[in-house]
Amino acid sequence: MTKADFPVSEPQDLFDRPLLKSRRRRALQAARPGADFLVKAVADDLEDRLLMINRTFPTAVDLGGHTGLVSQAILMSGKAERILRADLFAADPGQPPPDFIFDDALLPLKDQSVDLIVSALNLQFVNDLPGTLIQIRRALVPDGLFLATLPGAGTLSELRDSLTRAELEITGGAAARVLPFADTRDLGSLLQRAGFALPVTDLDTVTVRYDSMFALLTDLRAMGATSVLKERSRAPLTRKALLRAAELYAENHADPDGRIRATFALVTLSGWAPHESQQKPLRPGSAKTRLADALGAKEQKIRE
Repeated sequence: MTKADFPVSEPQDLFDRPLLKSRRRRALQAARPGADFLVKAVADDLEDRLLMINRTFPTAVDLGGHTGLVSQAILMSGKAERILRADLFAADPGQPPPDFIFDDALLPLKDQSVDLIVSALNLQFVNDLPGTLIQIRRALVPDGLFLATLPGAGTLSELRDSLTRAELEITGGAAARVLPFADTRDLGSLLQRAGFALPVTDLDTVTVRYDSMFALLTDLRAMGATSVLKERSRAPLTRKALLRAAELYAENHADPDGRIRATFALVTLSGWAPHESQQKPLRPGSAKTRLADALGAKEQKIRE
C-alpha cells in the first residue's frame, strides 16, 4: 500500500484570517479611548517581569505591535538596545509603520537573529500556535528569551455561558460565539514541544466590571476581539436572544450592586532558547543526599 491509500487531511484553520484582519483594522482606525486597558495592564506586567531579569538584550521584537504599548514597556524596562515592532495581520494606523507585519504562516525573522521576543494578547489569534512557537524559538539566539501573555481557559466564561443558554432557550440550538482558549497546562506543554528551555507558565485572573453585557460587547468590538471563528454561524444572534442573554448575565454573574463581571484568565509564558550555560535537571538517581536526612526525619520502611 502507498500513502495515497491513507489520505491525510490537512489541519483546518480555526480562525478566519481575512475577517480578523478587517476587524483589527476597523478597531485600530476607531481607536476608542480606554479600549486598550487590558493590553496596557498586560504590558505593565511584562515590563515588571523584564525588570527582574539581570541582563540586557541587543535586539528585541514586539510581536503583535498594535498600540505600541509593548514596545514602550520594553523601552521603559531598559533591557533592550534595539526594538523592532511586528504588527499582526495589519499595520496600526495610529503608530509609526511597523518593521514587519506577520501572521502564523511564516514569521518574518531569520533563525537566531534576535535576542528577546515579547508578545501581549496576540498569539491567541494565530491558527498554528505550535508552529508559531517553534518559529519563535528558532528566531532567538541561543539563550534568548521569549515572553508572552495570552488569554487562557476561563476567559469570558460568563459571556459564553449567557449567550449559549439564551440561544438554546430561544432557538433550541447554540453556535460557538466566544473563542476557545487553551489552558495553562496545555500552553506549558506547547512550550516544551517547541524546544524551549526552562519553560514557565503562570496564570493571573483579572475581573472587569460593566454596567451591562452590551457595555462588555462594545469593549470587545473596540479591541477587535469579537469572534472570528472560521466555522462560526453566519446568522447573527437575534435581538430577542441578545436581550435574553443580557438578562441571564445579570441574573447569574452580577455583584450585589448590579454590575456584571467579566473574567480574563491571562496566561504568561516564558522560555529560553537552549544554551549550554543553562541549568539542567539532574539525572534520576544522581542525588547524593537522602530526603529523610535533609528533612531531619526518621526513615521508616514500608512493610511488604
